[in-house]
Amino acid sequence: MACLKLGSRADVFRKQGQEWYCTSGLPSDISVVVGEQSFHLHKFPLLSKSGLLEKRIREKIDNRDDSCAIDLSDIPGGAKAFELAAKFCYGVKFEMTASNVVHLRCAADYLEMTEEISEGNLIAETESFLTQTVLKSWKDSVKALQTCDNVLDVAERLQIVKRCVDSIATRSCSDPDLFGWPVAHYGGPMQSPGGSLLWNGISTGARPRNSSPDWWYDDVSCLSLPLYKKLISAMEYRGISQGVIVGSLNHYAKRRLPGLNRRKSIGDSSNCLSMTSLTSIPSEDDQKYLLEEIDRLLPFQRGVTSCKLLFGLLRTAIFLKASPSCVSNLERRIGMQLDKASLEDLLIPNVSDSVETLYDVECVQRIVDHFLSMDQETGGASPGIGEDGQMLASPSLMPITMVAKLIDGYLAEVAPDMNLKLPKFRSLAAAIPDYARPIDDGLYRAIDIYLKAHPYLPESDKEELCRVMDCQKLSLEACTHAAQNERLPLRVILQVLFFEQLQLRSSIAECLMISEPLDGGGGFSRQLGGLPVSGEHLRGAGWPLAARENQTLREGMDSMKQRVSELEKECFAMKEDIERLGRSRSAGKSRFPFALAAKPHVCGTKDKEAAPESSKSETSKSKAAAATRSDDKLAVVKGGAAAAGDGGPQLKHRKHKTSLSAC
Repeated sequence: MACLKLGSRADVFRKQGQEWYCTSGLPSDISVVVGEQSFHLHKFPLLSKSGLLEKRIREKIDNRDDSCAIDLSDIPGGAKAFELAAKFCYGVKFEMTASNVVHLRCAADYLEMTEEISEGNLIAETESFLTQTVLKSWKDSVKALQTCDNVLDVAERLQIVKRCVDSIATRSCSDPDLFGWPVAHYGGPMQSPGGSLLWNGISTGARPRNSSPDWWYDDVSCLSLPLYKKLISAMEYRGISQGVIVGSLNHYAKRRLPGLNRRKSIGDSSNCLSMTSLTSIPSEDDQKYLLEEIDRLLPFQRGVTSCKLLFGLLRTAIFLKASPSCVSNLERRIGMQLDKASLEDLLIPNVSDSVETLYDVECVQRIVDHFLSMDQETGGASPGIGEDGQMLASPSLMPITMVAKLIDGYLAEVAPDMNLKLPKFRSLAAAIPDYARPIDDGLYRAIDIYLKAHPYLPESDKEELCRVMDCQKLSLEACTHAAQNERLPLRVILQVLFFEQLQLRSSIAECLMISEPLDGGGGFSRQLGGLPVSGEHLRGAGWPLAARENQTLREGMDSMKQRVSELEKECFAMKEDIERLGRSRSAGKSRFPFALAAKPHVCGTKDKEAAPESSKSETSKSKAAAATRSDDKLAVVKGGAAAAGDGGPQLKHRKHKTSLSAC
């Protein structure tokens, strides 16, 4: 640290308790009170340097006040600053450094130690040292700015704060090797065998630094919040990158908010302790104020601030009960880049007294809502539609797909909580659009865990929960597990079995298409179970192909169901006709009982030859009429038998009886 030695006389100031005495050999004739300390001095050295003390002493003389006690309790810098100013008036040796130059400059302004009173007065000396030495050094500028806290109003009025901030902001944008370090020799600073830097062959004891953008984070983290805010504003005005500013805010917050360091790994614990030990832990009110100010300083831009920092700030804000606007802003910032978060980040402990769940599910629900609203505003969530009407995947679906996978994992993590109500669980699961999940295996796993942890749910609630899941998007492994899952409702199991068969049929068809070569024009098609499965249909990969295949199979099944229903109606009508015909035949036999007793007459060849010609003609007429009647009855019987699918032996028996009667 640079210093300026002033004065030439030996130190003649002695302190006894709270009293300061000048041991120059002359009795003191004036007493200056600064706070709880008193300085017993002499009028002449003070009058020759300070315009204010000259006025006060003259007022005492004019008022004939023999006490000659002057109260300067409001002097900037307090008793320490007045002690150095008094030593300057007496010409006593002392050192002006970056640690006391600001207080000395403010005290000199208060005491009116100008050039009009004395040449080379304290104001000129402090200004020269501040401008020529302190503001040209990084560390001295930071140290001088740090000492402005106690005299902030006066330092701002004298432009000391602004000059220090401008100096720091300018140097933070520069290469640290360009200032404050030994001159490079042959491309780099020389080092001793022990590793320290060499200055003209002499070991300086300093260690070489790596020129990284975060080299100044630790130095400015010692500043108070008002001064730090001024520094960040000056850096933004100079165009420093947002990522560097966010890194500095992260370092500053971790140093003053102990809650941000609770989730760090063991390897970083020593670093956290060293940082927190440099400053005293502030109160909860101060931490809350600091958190709200950091939220205002963070840039509202996607991807600039890391999710870990935002989630850490959100946890701390919830724990400290920060303002609702601060919590809402942090949730909105997280929602803008939720696809970059991890499952560990989402596990926010619940500190509310009114809710008994282990994790804050409502907070995650609000974050998801912010993400979906932002995604809809940008128009990147809706999938495209191809020329053939199928839904096409696009690169913009990747963020929302990652969020869907993240939320499915979160649901599986919070599902075992017995206090988690079904509406909250279902609302969070249904918040993700259907197209965001290529497969629903993760969602099925979360639902299964929830049903296992809540075995006393009514069947209606189970069915309502399972409606969130699409059984068509389950893999074969998930379908096999779901088909044997006793916790699922029966209707869901039937749906799973149905779509499992469709997937198996689609897989078999695809295997057949791969095993056999396609035609040159690609017009090859195979009939599988009455459903056409073409090469064009099986071309491609991914879930759009599976959805298209399932749609084709579903349409085929619907047409088959309709055809079966029509056939059942026709069969039922034919059965009624057959039963009506049977009833009419039984009624005719009851009217002519003699026909049942008559023996059938079988005509032989000899009888036919002996019969007269007239009887032959009558017999031929009766045979024609009987054959006509038997053909009509046989046609009706055949139609009924074909529709019913049985009765073959009865039909043969009736034909035989008809031929016998005709004979």
